[in-house]
Amino acid sequence: MEFIVEEGKRLHEECSTLVLPALSIGNVGQLAVDLMVSSTKAERIGYLDNPYVLPCIGNDAYGPIPQGELALPLEAYDSSSNALTLLQQRSPVVKVMTLALFLLLLTIYLGAAYVFKGRMVEFAKNLADFAAASGKKHVVVLSGLDFGRWRNIDMSSGSQIYYLSSMNADGTDDYCEQLGWKRLQEYDPAQRSWKYLSTFAEGNANQGDNLPLEDDLEEEDYCPSLPFAVLFACFKAKGLKVTCLLCYCSEGDNIPDAFHLAEEASQLLGLSPSNFHGDEKWVVPFSWKTVYGPPPDTSIF
Repeated sequence: MEFIVEEGKRLHEECSTLVLPALSIGNVGQLAVDLMVSSTKAERIGYLDNPYVLPCIGNDAYGPIPQGELALPLEAYDSSSNALTLLQQRSPVVKVMTLALFLLLLTIYLGAAYVFKGRMVEFAKNLADFAAASGKKHVVVLSGLDFGRWRNIDMSSGSQIYYLSSMNADGTDDYCEQLGWKRLQEYDPAQRSWKYLSTFAEGNANQGDNLPLEDDLEEEDYCPSLPFAVLFACFKAKGLKVTCLLCYCSEGDNIPDAFHLAEEASQLLGLSPSNFHGDEKWVVPFSWKTVYGPPPDTSIF
């Protein structure tokens, strides 16, 4: 993966924290990053060219007036005043690139489920290399989880936000606990899928360490199969501090969930909208006006 710096721009060394989404239900992580980029008035400094991400292109997501600046699949934004780099991902990781590669992976990993896992692991390793090379010390991953599963776990805290941290072997973090969050209950480093994922991220997996086939996956294998888990394992294997903030949500209008997740991420980092632009309110990205399609024609009413 190559990082291309825009002409006249540079990575800011003081931006030691990286915030990025992990694609999942409701795209809540991407929406939260959108909100943070817009509110911090972060400057786009470049983009990442990665062969495992589906190509896409669009108009500038944040400017109110189209200026011919194109939005790309993986873009990096720096907010030097807040010591933040924000990475936005606008398209998913590919599952299969070519038939030949598919058959090779199928032979090696003994199951179609590993094709996705393999692509995602390579993508996550590339991101971890980028983060380490650019001097990041803390990585914050924002993502969503299926709300239907939240009803099956301990809901006593009343919060839809859970966390997973690399600070301790069991995924706990004292600071996150002080903020009132609970650790993701489905994290168990000794469970087969979590253990395999960690081993794979560290580059120590072999053919004898295979995960079960897709038809043999159990309830406990759900979370380790998601992108946030792969990112967590790869950033951790690189020796970086990583915190995942996970919001249980449903498909639909996830803008309220995005506000909630962005607020919690800012609390984790000791920030608030007033730190961004002297106002207590978040700045809504211009592109959100059409996030669920074009505005309705009200001229007929």
